[in-house]
Formats: sequence, structure tokens, C-alpha cells
Amino acid sequence: MQARVYFLRMKVAVKAPTAADVDEAAKRLRGVAVRTPLLNWAVLDAAVGAKVFLKAETLQRTGSFKFRGAYNRLAQIPEDKKSAGVVAYSSGNHAQGVAAAAQLLGMRATIVMPADAPLAKRQRTAALGAEVVLYDRDTEDRAAIAHNLAKERGAAIVPPYDDPMIIAGQGTLGKEIAEDLAAQGLKPEILVIGASGGGLAAGTSLALKAAVPSVKIYTAEPEGFDDTARSFKSGKREMNAKLSGTICDALMTQTPGEWTWPINSRLIGEGVAASDAEVAKAVAFAYRELKLVVEPGGAIGLAALLAGKVPVKGKVTVAVLSGGNVDTELFNKLIAA
Repeated sequence: MQARVYFLRMKVAVKAPTAADVDEAAKRLRGVAVRTPLLNWAVLDAAVGAKVFLKAETLQRTGSFKFRGAYNRLAQIPEDKKSAGVVAYSSGNHAQGVAAAAQLLGMRATIVMPADAPLAKRQRTAALGAEVVLYDRDTEDRAAIAHNLAKERGAAIVPPYDDPMIIAGQGTLGKEIAEDLAAQGLKPEILVIGASGGGLAAGTSLALKAAVPSVKIYTAEPEGFDDTARSFKSGKREMNAKLSGTICDALMTQTPGEWTWPINSRLIGEGVAASDAEVAKAVAFAYRELKLVVEPGGAIGLAALLAGKVPVKGKVTVAVLSGGNVDTELFNKLIAA
């Protein structure tokens, strides 16, 4: 309840993000975040039947797109508030993004993480100087834990997706896609992008639709955790029945965000789902054919394309590889299958 009240109070004072906010975030991130490459392979084009580009956020600082939003959010905390630090909650990629951003800005970071988060993500978060507080994903409320810690310490909350500054930071990815394709004389016709809480999809759609209004965007989610796709169909925010149970550990948020849902329902409106088996094949394909290490949640868009879930035949298509932070044991199992 405390987390909910805090969020609503914030919402009154903060405006929804726009494409102009993404442009400002891009200025803030210049020289700090990596401008990740937009890659194309003949073998992927042949497998999908389209001209396919992959936005390789696996090569981003901390190994995922999350650094973009985290840095944009932390960089805007007033100087007189920075000494109190920040508190975030995350299954791993946002955790590392916040920890890295805090380290760069000389701030204290505390991250509330599920006890079943991949060990590599927990270890890397701690290695970046953050305090890690573990919780039980099935029985405890991570947002409530984080907000209680923030209240005790006077720290700023940095949510994983439901924050206008986080959304704007993630949107810089979409701005880069539009600019890099334009440099090749191309426009994206289809974008497939993973959705958990929807921050990446919201920010990217704001930027990409502003640059190329005709682009068709699809969200991709794991089967059984496709709350965004079901929300598009019903016209209201749906919830997943389960809190865990997919190899896509980064994509298990229970329902679309309050900030992200209005943006995604307006600019996207359609989603697909891929099974764990299809995601595993995508992880193996990326490794064997493209020589890329992608975590399951980061491969969800590629999985949807390889499984034929999105009608892309003959179109200029982009999918986002959103992260590459995968446990060695799981990765070895997936690529050996």
C-alpha cells in the first residue's frame, strides 16, 4: 500500500514522456551509453524471409538496454538529494544498470532482487558497488520492500520501467534505430520488441513513431506471461496468473505499467508470445549463426521472428536483442539442445 500511495503522489507531479524527452535523454547519454550496432546477416534474412536488423543491446554497458533509463533517471536527481542514494528493485538487468549509473555518478545504490535471480546478475550488481537485498518472488512484494527502504534512508526510488525518465532513456534505443537505418537509405517497416513492464517498448515506440509514423510495432512476450498482448485485446491492463515459471527471467512482470500502458496501447496495440522452446532455439541460433550471446528474455523478439509469429515477409524488420546476461549453466544447456 505504501508503494502505491507513493507512486500516485509522484504521478500528479510528473508529466508523461514525449519524443522530445527522448531527444533530451539522448543528449544526456551521449558519451556515456554505448551506441549499439544495428546488425544484419544473410543467414537471418533467409531464415525469416525479410530484411532483418538486430539492435544488439547485448553490447550495451552492463549487458542490457537498462543502463539507458537508469542513467537518465539518476542524472536528473537534484544535487542536494544525491547523497541519500537510490533504491531500485529488479530481477537483474535494471539492477546492474542502476548500480553502474550510481557508480558513475558517485551515488549509493541499494537493489532489491529476487532470491531466484540468475547468480551472475546478482554477483555483477554487487560487483558494481550496490547493496543487494534479496526477497522471495512468490511471497513478498518487492516494491513495498524498496519503498520502505527508501523511506527509511530518504533515498530516491528508481523503478524498473514505470517512470517517465526511465521510459525516455530507454527510448534512445528507438531513436538510434531510426537514425542508423536512415543512414542506409532505409525505413523500418516492422519492429518486434520484448515487453515486461513495457518501459522499453514505450520509450522505443515514442521515438520510432515520431521518426517513422508508418512503422508497425509488435511486442513479444513469453507464453503464460503475455499480459501486454492480452491487454491489447481486452483494452485494459490484464494480469498474469503466475509470478514465475519461464526461462525468460527478465520478462515476468505481472501487468503492464501505469505509465507504459497508455503509450503502448496507443502506439503499438498488438503483441505475440513465444514458448520457452522457441526462445531456446533463438538463443542457440544467435550463438551458432550470429556469434552472439543473448539471454532468453533478450532473445524473445528474435524467437517470435524465427517462429513465424509476426508477418514480416519482404519487409525491413528490426528486432531488439535487449540483454545478454545469462548464467553459464543455463546458456550451455540452451545451446546444446
